Amino acid sequence: MKVGLIGCGTIGSLLATTIDKEIPRLRLIAVHDQDKGKARKLAESLYTKPALALDVEEVVELSDLVIEAASPEIVGDLLKLVLKKKKDLMIMSVGGVLEHLELLEKVEKFGQSRVFFPSGAIAGLDGLNAARQGDIQSVTLVTSKPPQAFAGAPYVIQNRIDLNSITNPAVIFEGSSREAVKGFPRNINVSAILSLAGIGMDKTRVKIIADPSLVRNTHRIMIQGDFGDIEIKVENVPSPANPKTSMLAALSAIAMLKKIVNSVKIGT
Repeated sequence: MKVGLIGCGTIGSLLATTIDKEIPRLRLIAVHDQDKGKARKLAESLYTKPALALDVEEVVELSDLVIEAASPEIVGDLLKLVLKKKKDLMIMSVGGVLEHLELLEKVEKFGQSRVFFPSGAIAGLDGLNAARQGDIQSVTLVTSKPPQAFAGAPYVIQNRIDLNSITNPAVIFEGSSREAVKGFPRNINVSAILSLAGIGMDKTRVKIIADPSLVRNTHRIMIQGDFGDIEIKVENVPSPANPKTSMLAALSAIAMLKKIVNSVKIGT
């Protein structure tokens, strides 16, 4: 299977290296990044040298499977392209798809493309997928991070939250997943994937806590339904290559690539 990569940052580079060394059924055929030097450096580091694509459309044209590891802003255009070209797509910037759910519906309707979403920095999506086959009453996410992790978030700026003044755990947001993704587009991707797997953006509830005592980002997920109750807690170690990326998010992307090509699939 020919793979194209869009985004040569921490996760993109890790996936490229993994494909090159560990997944013989995949061949990285093309890479693209807005920073051409970054794309060139990655391509030169690999045993099998991919082409340096001029733009996103060229990546889609050359590939069977496209990996998005760039930004939420390009997700809508990518979905349109893979639908048109009948290609597969793996999306890392999950928040970017929430404004384009009608395109996901077209993927399901026409069945000529596939879209894959790694679990990212959380666990339990297998249980949530199973529970959705019955009735789910509620899905709640509580995310706790050090205050400075939220610096620059639109919600923080608009509400003039002084992150430097927070000395004890403080709830800085409560609302729906839709509101959370809009207010914290770089911080709460886990809310987006949870919404897609479960009961939707408006019914999924999110609480965000700024906690200066934390050294690990923490996510608690509570699910209630006809099946019973699920409660999961994940404490994420940052990636050694980039402290803004959790190690589990990177590993989940590798696991998804292997699951795509493996004949034996374990888990829902």
